[in-house]
Amino acid sequence: MEEKPFFPSPSLPEDDGRRLGTLELAYIGDSVFDVYVRGRLTLKGIRAGDMHHRAVASVNAHAQAETLETLLPLLTPAEEAIVRRGRNTHVHHAAPKGVSHQEYASATALEALIGYLFLTGQAERLNELLSHITI
Repeated sequence: MEEKPFFPSPSLPEDDGRRLGTLELAYIGDSVFDVYVRGRLTLKGIRAGDMHHRAVASVNAHAQAETLETLLPLLTPAEEAIVRRGRNTHVHHAAPKGVSHQEYASATALEALIGYLFLTGQAERLNELLSHITI
């Protein structure tokens, strides 16, 4: 059975999406990723408490850094550019306790990529990439 796209999304022109700041892209990407993970877990029909624990295990810097590594071979050059920007972004706070700077930078890069795809209306591509992750 073919999965239907999980997200409809706005349609900002791609050039405008590339001009947005990486932290703005990561801000929306974090929320989109969280909703995606929680939606997929809900559709699996598991208990609410188990859903919460599995969501927390998937939506954290370490897991997001691993997710990005899984997706890197699938990215287009434009998507790779967004990821590079995300990794190089200077955040104005320290990484959470127990998370390396490299992991935090990779998590920010994943969130920026998701935010970019969402805001530029590339729902099909977003769903295609996210379908490769294990939740």
